[in-house]
Amino acid sequence: MFNVVAYQVASAINIRDVKSQLNLPLLFSDSDELFYQSKTNKFLYIFQYGVICFFNLTLEEIELYMQMVRPFFKVPITERISEDITVELQENLLKVEFQSIILPALDLEMVRLIMLNVSQSVALDMYSELSENLLLETHKHTQFLENNGKLDISGNKLKRFIGKTLNIKNKISENLYIFDSPDSTWENEQLNRLNVGLKQTFDLKDRYRIIHDRIEIIKENLELFKDIMDHNESNKLEWIIIILILVEVVDMFIAKLFF
Repeated sequence: MFNVVAYQVASAINIRDVKSQLNLPLLFSDSDELFYQSKTNKFLYIFQYGVICFFNLTLEEIELYMQMVRPFFKVPITERISEDITVELQENLLKVEFQSIILPALDLEMVRLIMLNVSQSVALDMYSELSENLLLETHKHTQFLENNGKLDISGNKLKRFIGKTLNIKNKISENLYIFDSPDSTWENEQLNRLNVGLKQTFDLKDRYRIIHDRIEIIKENLELFKDIMDHNESNKLEWIIIILILVEVVDMFIAKLFF
């Protein structure tokens, strides 16, 4: 039995620097991922979106590699989010269950596919928490608007809130390609079955859709807040103009009256 565990360790990892510094056999790499072999039947997978996944490594080995990669973390996460699953081997059987996967053999592409899906599940946990917190914060402002008929957030804070929401949306779009199956799954029936089973087990598509829907709700609320704020600013400007005109009229009246 082999254990697979993934950790969200940072908001991002500098893949280029890791590749130049980590002296391990590199099995696959691109601008977002590094797939290494540590020892026989031991692997680690490093992702740009801040997740590291380990296959069949002891806790001591995991911590050792964590320390090696730590200098390349961008905004480290103190409380790691993790996901784990076990892999068993049974001849002529491929099956994905709730907490375990049965493979007919220890195929490298299958291992990589499992680690990819576990890692994306961890990343979705982080983005789910972030989007839920944003939605709760948005709800506080809408509740205040309902109770008081006005907003309790300034223009600068609203702009920062909009920027925060858009950044999270962009990170999800850039980093989580859960709808894109690896090329190898199109060429191999077993890999395709495994990929479909993993996505169903981790409920990746539904969880992604929930996060996406939350972000869209938040965006709609923020656009409404912005419209209200723009309307208020427009009203203020109109009153300033009216007051200035009145001051000018009064000044002219006084000038004619006394001079």
